[in-house]
Amino acid sequence: MTEIIPLYNNVLLPYSTLYMNTDHVKEVLGHEPWVGEKMILMPVRTQKEDNRYSEDDFYPIGVSAIVTEVNSQGYIAVDTKYRVSVESMNITGSYYDADTVIRHPDKEDLDPSEEKKKLESLKKSLLEMTSSYQWGFAARGYITAFSNLNTMMSALNQWLRLTPDQKYALLEEDSRKKRAEAIEKIIYEFSEITNVTNEAATAQEEDNKKAYREAAIRKQMDYLQKELDEMHPENVTDVSKLEKKIAESGMNETARKEADRILSQMKSEGKNSPEYSNMYNYLDFMTSLPWKKEEMKHIDLNKAQEVLDEDHYGLKKVKDRILEQIAVMDLNQKQRGSILLFVGAPGTGKTSIGRSIAKALDRPYVRVALGGARDEADIRGHRRTYIGAMPGRIMDGIQKAGKSNPVMVLDEVDKLGASYQGDPASALLEVLDPEQNNTFTDHYMNVPYDLSDVLFICTANTLDSIPQPLLDRMEVISFNGYTATEKYEIAKRHLIPNALKSCGIPEGKLKISDEALKVIVNDYTMEGGVRGLKKQIDNVTRSAAVRFAKGRKTGLVISPKNLKEYLEAKPMHHDHVTETRNPGIVTGLAWTAAGGEILFIESLFTKGSGKVIITGQLGDVMKESVQIAISLVKSMFPEKADLFNDHDLHIHVPEGAVKKDGPSAGITLTTALSSLVNDKAVPADIAMTGEVSLRGKVMPIGGLPEKLMAAARAGVKTVFIPEENKEDLKDVAEEVKEQLKIIPVSDVKDVLKGTGIIRKK
Repeated sequence: MTEIIPLYNNVLLPYSTLYMNTDHVKEVLGHEPWVGEKMILMPVRTQKEDNRYSEDDFYPIGVSAIVTEVNSQGYIAVDTKYRVSVESMNITGSYYDADTVIRHPDKEDLDPSEEKKKLESLKKSLLEMTSSYQWGFAARGYITAFSNLNTMMSALNQWLRLTPDQKYALLEEDSRKKRAEAIEKIIYEFSEITNVTNEAATAQEEDNKKAYREAAIRKQMDYLQKELDEMHPENVTDVSKLEKKIAESGMNETARKEADRILSQMKSEGKNSPEYSNMYNYLDFMTSLPWKKEEMKHIDLNKAQEVLDEDHYGLKKVKDRILEQIAVMDLNQKQRGSILLFVGAPGTGKTSIGRSIAKALDRPYVRVALGGARDEADIRGHRRTYIGAMPGRIMDGIQKAGKSNPVMVLDEVDKLGASYQGDPASALLEVLDPEQNNTFTDHYMNVPYDLSDVLFICTANTLDSIPQPLLDRMEVISFNGYTATEKYEIAKRHLIPNALKSCGIPEGKLKISDEALKVIVNDYTMEGGVRGLKKQIDNVTRSAAVRFAKGRKTGLVISPKNLKEYLEAKPMHHDHVTETRNPGIVTGLAWTAAGGEILFIESLFTKGSGKVIITGQLGDVMKESVQIAISLVKSMFPEKADLFNDHDLHIHVPEGAVKKDGPSAGITLTTALSSLVNDKAVPADIAMTGEVSLRGKVMPIGGLPEKLMAAARAGVKTVFIPEENKEDLKDVAEEVKEQLKIIPVSDVKDVLKGTGIIRKK
């Protein structure tokens, strides 16, 4: 029985000297090795810490060996003999011995003189390689003592970049000549790699010395400059200021490199350079930006709701959607959710609610006015090659906010224009896309900036002029016009106190009675918002302020009787339904940017030859609705069709000075013509809205809340709306729905039956 020692990642070759760790040998054998002890050294494929190997872990060929030295310093020396194959072995824990050992002889095809020649050549190469090292002298004796190629190869084992399979391939080779050639190639490659590494290290060392010296000199210069700045603070240079600001700015890596490059250029060119001021302005802007990301704070949802309710009356659905957005942000602890687009009539609180959101979130508020912007540079900034280059409005707003997570209101996005200077609406696509805006690049900065923490809110009066790709990135939230009751509450809670404060009238000196306030709301305003109401209240308080400034001591009470003394404006005219109605006249409903209005469709037959006369400044779409209505009435009442051939038809829509367009008057036009040809008047308190098709189907329209509000204000009692608009009724104020009987219809015949033009079956 011969004991086996497993070895991992070693060069095992016959007739060589090998040094091994004593502890490893002792652990495998179970006793201290002694001089003269015989064993078999077997290479293993993978290393195991507990030395527990199976037969499959061993390579098939090993070498026989005998212990020649047991050193007290922790290693033993063994001389290897011939190669062997182990047919079977006994394994007990970490102890191994061989049952059958077969000698595996070498092929003796190497001339001894040739081997000696190769050995001497390799020794010379190794001596040259080690001569540049301090320990080279000590290694000299070690190298010259190599007695054969196998010993040399085994000694260099730990420095060779060979895999266990490559090392075993040398042992597996039967030809001594081929093995010697392989050893020669490996050692020469090792020698050349070491020489190249040494040369590179030397060159690197020289470069490092220069870099260290330069850094030391610069550090000393910075220290001396700092000393001078402290002694004479009035003489601190621009470069010193900017260096400090750049170091403290927290810029990202790309921005820092660009800032350092421009600063280096400033240093080299000096103050006399014509570009000095441009470079200074650029670095001053870059260092004033808030590069450091703000930590997301916990948001008190109850407090946020209190802030929204305190600043704005009504708008319940809008506030609920805003609270949903805030809740999602709080739960995720980062900016999440859609970009909100507030759409509605002027004065409905779209912009001001953005300020309330910033207050609720405890963030800076920034408003960017985009109305009339026609240049892409308004969004992306100018390139610094242009004279007078500036950053875009987005980055300018970020700088003014002073933090990286402001609430930014992009006001009037529907009024963006395009010109030969680019399309700002297209530039906004990157700003408002959460997948892109974390690397937004302003042309002036020319480095990416992270906008992902900014809460963007957009406002618009209408969706018609907003490009579809931009609209797709936003969630539309409609701001419907205020009812008279809501305007009354807004005036009492917000407008009157603010007007008294701005005019400097002491508290309690001026009182606007509830009745007078209702007169102002109903007779002096007509828009969906409250801007007109604010103007009228301001007029009243300013007129009162004149009286107090002239010495009036007693307080004033504004009542409906004396209101005209303080309010010079004339009451505004609102269309109201009449008590009597002739055939051919029907009340329609229209949407305007200022809210809803009623309009009258008037039709009349006169003697003629079948001409159709249209007046009232109707747009192309509305004129097409007239043609559809005529064709539809002819098909529904064929017995009356000759009336259109024997008479001229005149259709008029007051007010003539106001342009009108859109398809929503289709149902009104059809009803008016049906009323005319059947000589049956439509009740004055009935109004309607809806697009009509040639098949007589009533199709959906927009702006329903505003239209119904106008109907209630004008005294209408019954309103026909398209069936498909029933879902929009949830957006209509309860106050309005209580005043109206709303009838959804899907066919124009349902309208004609409801108005009494044709009989119900």
